[in-house]
Amino acid sequence: MRDYNDLVKVAERAAARAAAYIRAARRPRGEAWTEKGRHDFVTDVDRASEALIAEALTRDVPGSRVVGEELTPELAAPGEVVWIVDPLDGTTNYLHGYPQYAVSIGCAVRGELCAGVVHDVPRDIAYRATAGGGAWAGDERLAVSTLREPNRALVGTGFPFKDQALLDVYLRQFAAVMANTSGIRRAGAAALDLVDLAAGRFDGFWELSLAPWDVAAGVVLVREAGGHVTRLDGSESVLGHGAIVAGNPAMHRWLVDLLRNA
Repeated sequence: MRDYNDLVKVAERAAARAAAYIRAARRPRGEAWTEKGRHDFVTDVDRASEALIAEALTRDVPGSRVVGEELTPELAAPGEVVWIVDPLDGTTNYLHGYPQYAVSIGCAVRGELCAGVVHDVPRDIAYRATAGGGAWAGDERLAVSTLREPNRALVGTGFPFKDQALLDVYLRQFAAVMANTSGIRRAGAAALDLVDLAAGRFDGFWELSLAPWDVAAGVVLVREAGGHVTRLDGSESVLGHGAIVAGNPAMHRWLVDLLRNA
């Protein structure tokens, strides 16, 4: 087994390669968008980015396996080293030229998340974290906020745009959070929302319908920056599909309670 630092370096190189490709690629026009689900688009840029990432990861770590949103979306039994990849998180933002999208690569060893890289494509900033090694942007160590008063908190979220059946529950939660905080932000890329939490720009975050590749890397960043990420029921097992609640320790506890009661 390789050292976690070796794994995060491999992920950094693969993410940087994909980010450079995305920046250089010609943005697809509307007729080239494929709607794989309700309001959920994919393009040849997403697929090519994932292929580049998969090639780089499996070349540098022979025998490792890639679970990616576009080409290999099945999260089967855990292997020794499994990469959990979103080749372009925030595709709709990318297609509209809204500068909030990223490459996200998480790494699990024997089923446990151990490393993560989120590369902010428009800003060309790489965020990385390893289990026990902290969360970083370059030489700057990341830390969640220390805010404890909900009425001063800024909370990130994501809309349940793929599953309208969740909308009534979400709107009740949204109203409760809005009534008790200083504001809510929805930028449309969960990986970068979790980066903002790890960096102390958000105090909390929640979303009701996320996939493993949406959160794998960001979860490592938040936890290594001193924050908590769980399901609504408090479970720390997040490598599945469902809701995520995250925050600094104080805000996470408060947000979980608020959302449950809403």
